[in-house]
Amino acid sequence: MIDIASLRTPLVAAATTLHLELSEAQVDRLLAYLAMMEKWNKVYNLTSLRDPQAMLTHHLIDSLSLLPALRKQAAGSALRLMDVGSGGGLPGVVVAICHPEIDVSCVDAVLKKASFITQVAAELKLPNLHGVHSRVEALDTPAFDLITSRAFASLLDFTTLTRQHLKPGAVWLAMKGQHPTEEIAALPSDLDVFHVEQLQVPGLDAQRCLIWIRPKN
Repeated sequence: MIDIASLRTPLVAAATTLHLELSEAQVDRLLAYLAMMEKWNKVYNLTSLRDPQAMLTHHLIDSLSLLPALRKQAAGSALRLMDVGSGGGLPGVVVAICHPEIDVSCVDAVLKKASFITQVAAELKLPNLHGVHSRVEALDTPAFDLITSRAFASLLDFTTLTRQHLKPGAVWLAMKGQHPTEEIAALPSDLDVFHVEQLQVPGLDAQRCLIWIRPKN
């Protein structure tokens, strides 16, 4: 069994590679979140990964790779973000820890996963993090400035199910593996894929990209 504390060095190194300046408290919270995910995973099956080292690389650092792009979009303003099909809270919890000014709602149709997010928010004292148990299309909530997903659904399903929750002028940010050429082609003509950004995830030998989408005016 790997000691979670031993993962501090590779986590900090990855953040440095991504040009992220994390405080000691943020690093502590990220590692505490990883420890909670490992503990709850034994009962709730939050992720198929069981090894903390693999969770660090494939989940935490993978989610951290979103932050440079997110910071450009947020520009320091206080935004409301919805993370759809959040599962164990990825990337939503990572965003909430690293950006306390962003109010994050992690939405999942599975009660035990939403309950886990609620517990993370309580234990790690994250008032800007909310676990929401609902199918996203049935959710009754004010519109969001930003909607993210990571391995939630096809781009067509992602945008169709969440469009009602997007504020005017807001955008979708979808984390994907390989460039989803067919998924982009399947989107309706009134949506604009205005940027596809290749992500370099430290320690992960796999393709990752970020798809930026907005409704056309």
